[in-house]
Amino acid sequence: MEIEPLHLDEIVGWIDAAFGGVSPVPENPDDEALKRIFGDRGYQRYLQDQVNRQIIRDYLTNAVVLGVITVGGLPAFASQIVSEEGRATLALYMLMSSVEEAKDLPALNGDIELLKPLKPTVGGHPHIKLVPN
Repeated sequence: MEIEPLHLDEIVGWIDAAFGGVSPVPENPDDEALKRIFGDRGYQRYLQDQVNRQIIRDYLTNAVVLGVITVGGLPAFASQIVSEEGRATLALYMLMSSVEEAKDLPALNGDIELLKPLKPTVGGHPHIKLVPN
């Protein structure tokens, strides 16, 4: 059995291209421009989106390297990773599952639900319950 060589630069390149455009930041901003950029909620969204892109990029690259999905299986993620909301949802699923579970991600099965804000109950607070092994 011959093993097909992996070209990581091509895999990462495909994933980056599927993300679409990136918001530009001025090369030499003055102090006022920095305040407008870094103090803006849009910039915070931009940063979070960059984190989501990195999570997706690393997860999918690792899944291909481990043979869990094939390079030919990457386009199944395209409809999710093209939008900011899709990336946020997919990155959360990826953070909550191991790379070995990549073939079971909802994006491949078409049943991924977009994130919805939780509505806290009055007087309620989060509880953490440890489950023993």
